[in-house]
Amino acid sequence: MDTIHLALLYALMAGAAIPVGGAIARIESLAPEWLDREVRHSVTAFGGGILMAAVALVLVPDGLDKTPGWLGLALFAAGGLAFALLDAWVKRRGGSAAMFMALVLDFVPEAMALGSLLAVSEQRGALMALLITAQNLPEGFNAFREQQARGSIRAGRLLALFAALALLGPLAAGAGLVWLVDRDAILGGLMLFAAGGILYLTFEDIAPGVPLEGRFAPPLGAVGGFALGMAGQVLLG
Repeated sequence: MDTIHLALLYALMAGAAIPVGGAIARIESLAPEWLDREVRHSVTAFGGGILMAAVALVLVPDGLDKTPGWLGLALFAAGGLAFALLDAWVKRRGGSAAMFMALVLDFVPEAMALGSLLAVSEQRGALMALLITAQNLPEGFNAFREQQARGSIRAGRLLALFAALALLGPLAAGAGLVWLVDRDAILGGLMLFAAGGILYLTFEDIAPGVPLEGRFAPPLGAVGGFALGMAGQVLLG
């Protein structure tokens, strides 16, 4: 299989984890109520840990490696400001979409990076695809629960939206492979802009929704999510 087809296949596999996570989130009761709440808070924290790992271990270091320092800093700050304004606009309309926006911000630039990486090493590209898949499962779960809590979209339509979102992966990976493989500054800038947005959303909306008094699993879930990101970096060398 040639590189472009591998990029599309791997990115589609990673994106498919988003609606799968949403489908799992449709289960109304996992266990007794106390355990159900703890599991859901822990999964939210796990997803937050993954997002922090994406920022700290992938998006920022790779972005700064590809982008001149001061420009990279400006793009990072611009990403945070842009998503603060977007978040404020969404909340004025009575909604909340922090986890969904963070999911898109994480998935799209990483899929672009996946396409670029495949041009260099198929083995490392395959490993990165597996790690993105592992990230997208809890993020899809959390984003689905977030939107369901709003009650504005029926579950079936929401899953269809998540399935459509999964198709962004092959498009982004194809763009990374074909157009951005020799344009490091553009790819790096996108990664840093996304990192700023993710960091804002994590501390504004995602992390405050995690605490559960007297329970230790949710904060440990955040540690586990970050550890997954670290494991990916170790495996990728």
